[in-house]
Amino acid sequence: MLETTILTEHAMTEHEIKLGEFGHAGDDHVVPFEVGPLDVRGRAVQLGPMLDAILSRHDYPEPVAQLLAEACVVTVLLGTSLKFEGKFILQTRTDGPVDMLVADFSTPNALRAYARFDAGKLAAATAAGDVKAETLLGSGVLALTIDQGAYTQRYQGIVQLDNTSLEEAARTYFRQSEQIPTDLKLAVAKLVLPGGRQQWRAGGLLAQFLPEAPERMRLADLHGGDGDTTGAGQDPTDNSWQELLALLATVEPAELIDPTVGTERLLYRLFHEHGVRVFDDIHVAEQCSCSQDKVRNILSGFSAEEIKDSTEDGHIRVACEFCSKSYEFNPADFATVE
Repeated sequence: MLETTILTEHAMTEHEIKLGEFGHAGDDHVVPFEVGPLDVRGRAVQLGPMLDAILSRHDYPEPVAQLLAEACVVTVLLGTSLKFEGKFILQTRTDGPVDMLVADFSTPNALRAYARFDAGKLAAATAAGDVKAETLLGSGVLALTIDQGAYTQRYQGIVQLDNTSLEEAARTYFRQSEQIPTDLKLAVAKLVLPGGRQQWRAGGLLAQFLPEAPERMRLADLHGGDGDTTGAGQDPTDNSWQELLALLATVEPAELIDPTVGTERLLYRLFHEHGVRVFDDIHVAEQCSCSQDKVRNILSGFSAEEIKDSTEDGHIRVACEFCSKSYEFNPADFATVE
């Protein structure tokens, strides 16, 4: 559900760093953290101006913008964990009103994203008052791809989407692909700033149970498996994971996106009884990888007929779906033209 949060001038002033305080990562910075006594590691983020730029550029309807914002949060939380030069790509293909979401993260910090939707189906869902994420996505697949570049094989995890939210699908991905106890919290809202201007915001927190003894993090079997019902936290003397789940269940959506709370304050609220350690934050920025040369190389592979079909008013015009930048070419520049 879309939330609207109002930030007053007083709240903004109160958020300023005072003498004796440590600096906060702020918007568009992923904060890795560790809760040693619970054997938990994770990452948290609040996305602000960067996310607003991505969503505002395309002027998406609010339900579409909210879904794409969630995809961006999941992507930066997972993409910033890569320890090599490469890409993390989240993509959905479904039969719902929002039939495609793509969020593409290139290390160390570049994000781009776009959504495709059927305006007629979206209008019908809106008129029916059913714009839940599960309805808008419909049935299909979520693909999470790790690409280490040329001369390497891609790793791809596929999760079935069947009236499933992105948050739940991400949990399923970890369950079946990494088999590490993982929980995820997402929130998206529009912030009303002083003067009435609105800004998209989103936040997320990813936590994983990573004890030194591997047998402690075994999960109970998925439905349809071999029936192993043992799993993390089922030993009555080892309730670390269950305690983590209980703590995360207390997180309110507003806390994840409120800039007056901030990532570090939220982590302290959750884990101060155990002690939480934060590591150097990772700044993420909107950055598209398209260029005139890249588009030219693609067109160079077109046949003469394809070049002809792509020509309009004597020019070939190509617009990037991510950043909306437009490129123009002369058809005569391509050797395949007959």
